Amino acid sequence: MSKLQALLEKAKTEKTGFWPTALQFIKFGVVGLSNTLISLTIYYLFVWIDPSLYLWGNVVGWVVSVLNAFYWSNRVVFRSDNNSKKELALRLLKSYISYGSTFLLSSLILWLEVQHWGVSEWLAPIVNLLITIPLNFLINKFWTFKK
Repeated sequence: MSKLQALLEKAKTEKTGFWPTALQFIKFGVVGLSNTLISLTIYYLFVWIDPSLYLWGNVVGWVVSVLNAFYWSNRVVFRSDNNSKKELALRLLKSYISYGSTFLLSSLILWLEVQHWGVSEWLAPIVNLLITIPLNFLINKFWTFKK
C-alpha cells in the first residue's frame, strides 16, 4: 500500500509522463461516471415515459451531462491557471464541441444498434461508452483543456 501511495504522490508532482496522465485519466473516469449517471438517468426517464422518446432522452441527458463534465474537468481534472471569463467561455464552447462530436457518433451508433441491429434501447448507450469515454478523454486533454 505504501508503494501505491508513493507512486500517487510522485504522479501529483510530475507534470508529464505516464503517471500524471494515468492519474488524470482516473479523475476523468470519476467525472465521467457522474456524467454517465446523470445522462443515463435522464435518458431512462424519457424511455420510461415513452420508449419512442429515446433519442430525445439522449439529447437532454447529453446537454446536462456536458455542463457537469465541464464544471468538474475545469476544476479537478484539467486545472487551468487562466480562468478569465473569456477563457472559461472558450473552454465551455470547446467542451460542447468536443462532447458534441462524440455525441453525434454515439447517437448514430445508438440509432443503428436500436433500429437495425436489434440491440435493446436499454443496453445500447452503455455499450457506446466503450467508444466515447477514451475518445472524450483524448479530445479534452489535447484540445479543450490544452495548456
